[in-house]
Amino acid sequence: MLPREHIAQSIRQAQSAGRPAIVAFLTGGFPEPTRFHELLCQVAAVADVVEIGVPFTDPMADGLTIQRSSRVALDKGVSLQWILSSLKNAPQKPTAPILLMSYLNPLLAYGFDRLPQAAKEAGVSGFIVPDLPYEESADIRVALGAHGLALVQMVTPVTPDDRLEMLCKQAEGFVYAVTMTGTTGKNVAVPVDVLAYMDRVRSMASVPVCAGFGIRSAEQVKLMTGHVDGVVVGSALVEVLERGDDPVVFLQGLRI
Repeated sequence: MLPREHIAQSIRQAQSAGRPAIVAFLTGGFPEPTRFHELLCQVAAVADVVEIGVPFTDPMADGLTIQRSSRVALDKGVSLQWILSSLKNAPQKPTAPILLMSYLNPLLAYGFDRLPQAAKEAGVSGFIVPDLPYEESADIRVALGAHGLALVQMVTPVTPDDRLEMLCKQAEGFVYAVTMTGTTGKNVAVPVDVLAYMDRVRSMASVPVCAGFGIRSAEQVKLMTGHVDGVVVGSALVEVLERGDDPVVFLQGLRI
């Protein structure tokens, strides 16, 4: 099985069990690099997919919560190289598929020529690159595709229908359906009218659809049930770690 197929399979297995998949976001190396792999394995045991954010100085799609965690990780020396090396050399492998969420600059600096092989050796199944338009993604798509890695596409409620259809057709792993415009971490109710948009995305996609931005509670997960295949939980989980609470208990509480 190709790595990118592992992502979709894990999401569909959750659907087969009668529940939306949980895609859990962790900032790489946060809150403490020396304990990160232990945390990753704990989260991977209860989530269906884990998304690791590569810390970056200008995370344009992320709100204050993930910005704070990125700054802490950067100050402690966490980088793309550190994440890949940590994953590759860890004695225990996470049970869930791993995605890396990175802005384009760290990937360019690492080099598209060596990134896919390093990612595959680290057990990474794919990438999300929020600041990379599809029209400019050919180089990295070809590089990742040669190693069976996914490039997840993001869509929003204001994506025009013709573009939405194109992105859904090109998506690998899953379609990341953003619930609202703006950045992550908004502590506001996910608008009910977003459900029709989710249904539209799902009707166009050949891979699973996961809703992200603003997912914080079991009630919101329940709202999305039947309209998407999974949910992405990011800022709320990072806040759990900031408070020193148990991330496993929090994620288990999202299951419906």
